[in-house]
Formats: sequence, C-alpha cells, structure tokens
Amino acid sequence: MIRLGPAGLGGVKEAEENLKHYKKLGISAVEVAFTYSVYMNNEQAKIIGEIARNLDIALSIHAQYFINLASKEKIKIEQSKKRILLCCERGHYLQAKYVVFHCGFYQGKEKELIYQEIKKEVIDLLAIIKKNKWNIQLAPETTGKASQFGDLDELLRLKKETGCHLCIDYAHLYARNVGKIDYEEVFRKTKALQHIHAHFSGIVYGEKGERNHIITEKSRIKELLQYILKNNVDITIINESPDPVGDSVKTLKILEELK
Repeated sequence: MIRLGPAGLGGVKEAEENLKHYKKLGISAVEVAFTYSVYMNNEQAKIIGEIARNLDIALSIHAQYFINLASKEKIKIEQSKKRILLCCERGHYLQAKYVVFHCGFYQGKEKELIYQEIKKEVIDLLAIIKKNKWNIQLAPETTGKASQFGDLDELLRLKKETGCHLCIDYAHLYARNVGKIDYEEVFRKTKALQHIHAHFSGIVYGEKGERNHIITEKSRIKELLQYILKNNVDITIINESPDPVGDSVKTLKILEELK
C-alpha cells in the first residue's frame, strides 16, 4: 500500500477540519509537526487520533529539531530524550505509528563512537517506551548533511541492533550525496523492511549537503514512484516541501497516471 500526505496538521482547533479536507483530497497520511513545540495535551491528542482513525488517515509525529543524543553535554542529551519521550506519549494517544527525529551530530568525533553513544540512548528510550506501554515506534531519520549522524547504513544498523524503526528521507539522501541518489541500491538495502516510513520533497543542496526544501519537481516524484511500484513497496510518503498538501496531491495524480 502507498500512503501519501503532508508534514503538518495545523493547530488543535483546525485539526478536525483539516483532516476532513485532506480526506476529500485523497490524502491518507499526515505527520504532526511537533518540531518547535508539543502543542496539544493527551486528551486533545486522543480526540484528534480518533478522528484520523475514522477517516483512515495514518498519523506520525516529527519531534523537535533541537535534539542531539550524542551531545558533549550530558544535560543536552537528557533534554533531548525528554523531548522525544513527550512526543512518544502524545503519539500513543494520537494512535500515531512513528516518532521521527534527527539523532545528532558527529561533532568531529569518530563515527563509530557517535554510533555507540546514540545506540545506548535509543536502547534506553525504547525501554522507557515499553515500561510506559506506549504503542509507538522510534524512527530516526536519514539526514541531509554529512556532519549529521544518519546515513542509510547507520540507521539500518541501528534498527537491527536496537529494534527501533527508521524514516528514510529520499531528499536528504540526495542532498547528503551532493545531488546523487542510487535508487536501485537504496531499495535493495531496504527490501527487508515490511513498511517504509519516508519523507520526500524538492531540495536545495551545496557542498556540505542540504540547504532548504523547495517545491517537488514532477520528474523527481515520477522517478521515485516508478521505483516504488517496480519494487512493490509498502510505504508512507510524507511531503515536506513549502506546499506539502499541494505536492501530496500532485504526487497522487502522478501515481494514478503511472498505475
């Protein structure tokens, strides 16, 4: 199954109206953006989650941007974990499946050392999620800059060694490799995944990788969808362009044409 939808639900007051509007557009997934703050309480999350479930719209969450599980300062690691766990609690009540987040930065350290530090914190987070009986999965995201932890191989290894999930941002992989992406290799590496939670958009990049997201070009949408259909992938694609709803609808139309 292919689910498509935007990053961003809007505020609590307009959530129901937005979800119903999205449903009319054919949208079947929404990622709730807690990127700057967790703007709803558990009761509000429960109501919104039930509305989305009744509309058959799959919800996920993007946690705050200011997270670094490998910080040189212990207090920043603890603050990062608290932010992730708050999103996990809300996600449980939203009936969301994934909490997406960027793990951290290399900060000039050996990549293996950073991997082990992040792995330790992810294992601890998973233990707390299990203890609280929250029905939610952690999904560390592939990142768009070489200075950030989170290439595809690192996250596939992290999934294997901890039991977390992952979020594959195809635009980030494209920018991280300075305008190159080998979809054959990417889908070969991820073929064992039962479901792929993904991000996609147009992107501007430089020598150091990602700069900013832009409107998604039809040609790039078509290229990705062709590989998804070719590999019969079960996937949710969240669009993160400046017009995520418009680009999601555009993706839907291209998908119908390809089918």
